Amino acid sequence: MSGRALDINTAQVFAPLLQPARYEAAWGGRGSGKSHFFAESLIEDSLCNKGLLSVCIREVQKSLKESAKRLIENKLIDFRLGEADGFKVFNDVIQTPGDGQITFQGMQNHTAESIKSFEGYGRAWVEEAHMLSSSSLSLLRPTIRADDSELWFSWNPLRKLDPVDKLFRGETSPTGAQVVRANWSDNPWFPTVLEQERQDCLRDTPEQYDHIWQGGYATVLEGAYYAKDLELARQQRRICKVPIDPLMQIWAFWDIGGTGAKADACAIWIAQFVGKEIRVLDYYEAVGQPLATHINWLRAKGYGNAFCVLPHDGSTNDRVHDVSFESALRDAQFVVQVVANQGKGAAAMRVEAARRRFPAIWFNEETTEAGRDALGWYHEKQDEHRNVGLGPEHDWSSHGADAFGLMCVAYREPYAYEDEDDEIADNRDQTRNSVTGY
Repeated sequence: MSGRALDINTAQVFAPLLQPARYEAAWGGRGSGKSHFFAESLIEDSLCNKGLLSVCIREVQKSLKESAKRLIENKLIDFRLGEADGFKVFNDVIQTPGDGQITFQGMQNHTAESIKSFEGYGRAWVEEAHMLSSSSLSLLRPTIRADDSELWFSWNPLRKLDPVDKLFRGETSPTGAQVVRANWSDNPWFPTVLEQERQDCLRDTPEQYDHIWQGGYATVLEGAYYAKDLELARQQRRICKVPIDPLMQIWAFWDIGGTGAKADACAIWIAQFVGKEIRVLDYYEAVGQPLATHINWLRAKGYGNAFCVLPHDGSTNDRVHDVSFESALRDAQFVVQVVANQGKGAAAMRVEAARRRFPAIWFNEETTEAGRDALGWYHEKQDEHRNVGLGPEHDWSSHGADAFGLMCVAYREPYAYEDEDDEIADNRDQTRNSVTGY
């Protein structure tokens, strides 16, 4: 090897990552140079530490085209490093000085046994770390165990609940971890062509801007059913502080989950119908918890007198406890209505109803964030081969979205009546506001 040093220009934002640390993490938006920084650091460490074994990781890597290999190859060209310096590019690995190497792996198919092949590795760089599953993260961390080994993570945040965000941006992070936020504005070499892209995004899709360019969480997925509706609600300041009206009925609209580790989430929207407004007060979601947990939440939050509206499976007995949500809620002294099965196309009907109702919907900002995240993600599943939609994608967002859609289907806009007795009006309103089947 030549032994020459590299002259690398580094943005000030990455300065904390230049010191050795077990964990080094950089998160933020597009154009910050995060990937360039780690690719350059990997080459520099390989040059300074003969025999260093490194692995570039993604959760899913179907081919090397999806890896950092091309970026690292281009950096070697920029630094004019080649075989004389100990670097040699092969189809699937890059040889580094002193019989070291950089390899490229997807974590999804690894097991506790197969991951042991990384035990002697000194560097592990996880790209697009927001995609890394909790199981992959749990496998990786204790596996990279060589002396002075380091784990690097770079990502554009997606959800607050993503394992990498919980690890590095939660209440605590690994001891000694160096974590930086890097955005386009921190990059002294931000490309002109990307500047135009940034401005176009701000102009054309402002609901996407904070996530794409500022490293904010994705509150609205591009192409989501309610993307434009949520953005309009923000612009019109219908996402704000919404107080409870003590004189109006409280409604709880459910999507039923189950119990156990593999159960779907149980989601509940709390709302009041005040005039022509739908005031959404609260949102609740839990996975694998018994019905008693959901009931305790309702009571603890002051919704013990809520009128509970259930989807059609609310009257179906649970396989384990042989009791339905409907009967259990009635036993707990709740008033319950089960909406009849709407048949084929029910999901599309809920989406259409929600879109119609959205201009009249107000969200209590503080308590509905998780539910709004679900609405912002809820999207059409695509058949990539035929390029056609297959209906709503059934994922983490669909439970909250289904309960929201149920609310919009169940809502009935009040009629204006004149010259009628107050008692008659009260009876009529109670009748109209009860939920009926379809």
